[in-house]
Amino acid sequence: MVEIFVVLVMLLKLAVLVAVLLMLPIPLTWLERKIAAHIQQRPGPMRVGWHGLLQPLADGIKLLSKEDHIPDAADRFLFTLAPIITLVATLTVFVAIPFGETITVYGTEITLYLTDMNVAVMYVLAIAGIDVFGVIIGGWASNSKYAVLGALRTCAQLISYEIPMGFAVVGVVMLAQSMSLVAIVEAQSELWNIVYQPLGFVVFFIAGLAEAQRIPFDLPEAEGDLGAGYHTEYSGMRFSFFMIGEYLVLILLAALNVVLFFGGWNPLFLPLPPLIWFLLKVAFFVWLFMWFRFTFPRYRYDQLMTIGWKVLLPLSLANILISGVILS
Repeated sequence: MVEIFVVLVMLLKLAVLVAVLLMLPIPLTWLERKIAAHIQQRPGPMRVGWHGLLQPLADGIKLLSKEDHIPDAADRFLFTLAPIITLVATLTVFVAIPFGETITVYGTEITLYLTDMNVAVMYVLAIAGIDVFGVIIGGWASNSKYAVLGALRTCAQLISYEIPMGFAVVGVVMLAQSMSLVAIVEAQSELWNIVYQPLGFVVFFIAGLAEAQRIPFDLPEAEGDLGAGYHTEYSGMRFSFFMIGEYLVLILLAALNVVLFFGGWNPLFLPLPPLIWFLLKVAFFVWLFMWFRFTFPRYRYDQLMTIGWKVLLPLSLANILISGVILS
C-alpha cells in the first residue's frame, strides 16, 4: 500500500506540474503585452475582457481554428515532429527543479519536486540542449530558405552560449560540493550564492537570455531578416507548440537563476512559506526578462557571437579559476 501511495503521489505531482506549465503561457502572454505597453506608454490589450484579460483566450481560439498548413515540399513527418520535440524536451527538464522544501500532509512527507538527482545540474543542461534539435528539424523540414537560415542561426547561437552557461554553474557546484539542485538550495540557507558568485550569475543570466532567444539575442527570429525564423512555415497549434516552448524556457531560466544563485525557497526577511518565496523570486526574473525585451536593441549577429566567445567564455573560465583559488 505504501508503494502504491508513493506512485500515486508522484503521478499527481507530475500531472499538476504539466498542467500548470502548459497553462502558464496564457497569462504570461497577457502580462508581456501589458509590460510592453506600459514601457511604451500605451494601455495594451483593453477590448477583450477587463483590461484585455480574455485576449489570450481569444488567441488560443484563433490558433485552434486556423488551418493546419503543411507546405507541399516539406517533410511531413519531421515537420510534425519538430514542435513536439521542442515542447517535450523543455517540459522534461522541470522534473529536476525543486520548488520548495518537504512538507507534511496528514503525517506523510511530500517533496515539492519530482526527483532529487545527484547529477541534476548535468541533467538540466543536457536535456535543455535537446531543444535545439526541434528547431533544426523544423527549419530543415519546412523546405524554406528563411526557416533554414533561422534554424542555422539558432543552432550556432545555442551551442555558442551553452558553453559559458555550463561553465558559469561550475562555481556554484564547487561551493555546494554537489550537483543536486536540492543540495545547492540547502547550501544557501545562510547566504545566497549571488554573494559568492556575482560573476557567475552575470554570465549565466546573459547566456540564459541568449538560450531563450530573447532580445537582445533574438537573431533566430529577427522579423526584419527572416520573416519569423525557423517557424516561418508553421501555423495553428504546431506554431503554438513553439511559442509555449519559448515561454517554458523563460520560466525554466528564471527558476534556475533562483535555485543556483538566489537561494531557491530560502526566505529573505519576511516569514512567508518557502513555496511562496520561490514563486515570488521566479516571478521577478520573468518580469526582468520581459523588461529587457522592450528596453534593449537587438545585436548584430557578429556582435552576438563576439559576446559569446570573446566575452562570456573567458569570464566563465575566470570565474572557475577564482572560485578554485578562494576555496583551496
